[in-house]
This record gives sequence, C-alpha cells and structure tokens, in this order.
Amino acid sequence: MTKRAINIKKNTPRIGIYEKALPNDLTWQQKFNEAKALGFDFIELSIDESDERRARLDWSDDQIYSLRHLSEQMGIALHSICLSAHRKYPFGSNDEHIRAQAKNIMNKAIVLAYKLGVRVIQLAGYDVYYEPASNQTHQRFIEGMQWSAKQAEKAGIMLAVEIMDTDYLNSLSKFEILKREIPSSYFMAYPDVGNISGWNYDVCTELLLSRDHIVQIHLKDTKKVKSNYSGQFRDLVIGEGEVDFPAIFNTLKLMDYCAPFVIEMWAKDDNWKQNIIIAQQSLNAMASQAGYALFS
Repeated sequence: MTKRAINIKKNTPRIGIYEKALPNDLTWQQKFNEAKALGFDFIELSIDESDERRARLDWSDDQIYSLRHLSEQMGIALHSICLSAHRKYPFGSNDEHIRAQAKNIMNKAIVLAYKLGVRVIQLAGYDVYYEPASNQTHQRFIEGMQWSAKQAEKAGIMLAVEIMDTDYLNSLSKFEILKREIPSSYFMAYPDVGNISGWNYDVCTELLLSRDHIVQIHLKDTKKVKSNYSGQFRDLVIGEGEVDFPAIFNTLKLMDYCAPFVIEMWAKDDNWKQNIIIAQQSLNAMASQAGYALFS
C-alpha cells in the first residue's frame, strides 16, 4: 500500500468525523477509506461505556501500532478520542470502586492516546450520570479532574472537557468556573455548539468567553429545550435543527479560530453517507456566508 502523507499544513482548519458517524461493521481500513473519500482529515475514535469499545483500552501493542501504521498508510490521522466510558464509571460516584475504575480508565486512555499519536482526549462533563448528583459528587468530580490533569501532563496529552447534553456542564460559562479549580494547561474545553444551543445559551458569547481555552469543537445540530420539550441532542442531520451556524462561523472568524473541528453524527441507517455529505454541504455554505473557509 502506498503511504499517503497526513496533511498538517492546510489553509483551512482540520476537520474530523466522529467514528460513530460511520457504520460499526466497517473494518478500520474501510473507515479510513470512507473518511478519506469524504474529505476528512482525521477520525475521532470512540471509547464509550460499552464492553466492546472499552476493550480498546486493553489493546495489545501489536493491535495499537498496527492501527497507527494503517492510519499513516491511509494518510488520515486518529487525532482525538471521545472518552465517554466515564458516564458508566464517573469520578463523582459515591462508590469508591467505581471511582477507582474511573482512574483506571483514565490511565489506560492516556497510554493508548500516547501510543496512537492522539493529541486530544475528550472527557465527558458528568460528575455522575446514573446516580443522584450532590455537592459531594461535584467535589469528587473536581478532584478527579485535578488528578487526571496531572496524569495527562506527564504524557503531554491534552484533556478537553465536552460541554454536555445535561445541565451539569452545559455551557462554557460553567466550564470557566470549573477551570479555576484545574488551572493545568493540559485541561481545556471541547465545546459542542449543539449542546450549548440546545440549552438556550448564546453560543457566540460562550465561545468568546472561553476563546483562550478551546482546543477543539464539535459541530452538531440540536433542537432547543423548552418548558414542555426536553430538546433533541442527537440524531439530527445538520440543517434540521436550530443551531445558528452562520452566527457561530462569524464569531469563529472574529476569534481567528483555526483549531480542529469534528462533525458529530451517528450512522443509524443506510443513509449515513448521504447524511454526512448533506452536513458538509450545509456547513460549507453557512461558513462561506461568514467568509470562513471550512472545507478546502
């Protein structure tokens, strides 16, 4: 197989695709082929709470370096990891055994990222998910993030907390308060513009507030929470929701934002590829209106 260089000197931001936007039954070579053909620069690998994906944390070196070499050969990187396994094993848990598992997951993810050449690990901004929240779960989450940042510093891997679909950490304003407790330069923000919009925050104001702490952005469409409606935070094709992308791209241009983006979607049916193409075309058109170049 001819080796294709990974382009890190683009005139436009690097754009990735969330792994779950591609069908799960594809091989890694097929995933790289599809992402490359669709014009993406990288894939954001998923390690969620399922046994199947958590098992990736225990890959052998042969498995890890085989995947890394395949990515190099295909000319498309594994730039980031979406580490949502902590939803099941949260740092804020009342159960000390679950908290120990949270640390174990974090350590393994940092090692995996280091070996794969991944730059950014996205963390889920939940103190707890399946347990009742309290001030104690919040304080334990802070302690867990302080500990995690120190582990990441040792490896030079960036941790970035996603702005989430629940009200615990659903704005960059809340992240800025959290950031005061974790001043590490390896602990930053990963805003999902869909989640921020869905909770009725002014996305542009939020982005400007955290402009010095944003290392990557999820592009996703959502429908807003209302008094009689819980909103829709996933499974929308970009253009079907209420996110004001033109205003967001105007703000990003003002910020001179050039860090990576990831299009977050889910392959739920046979239309997955067409849905990605529609999303790309919609985003490109809305970015162009703002004079912001997205896809080259």
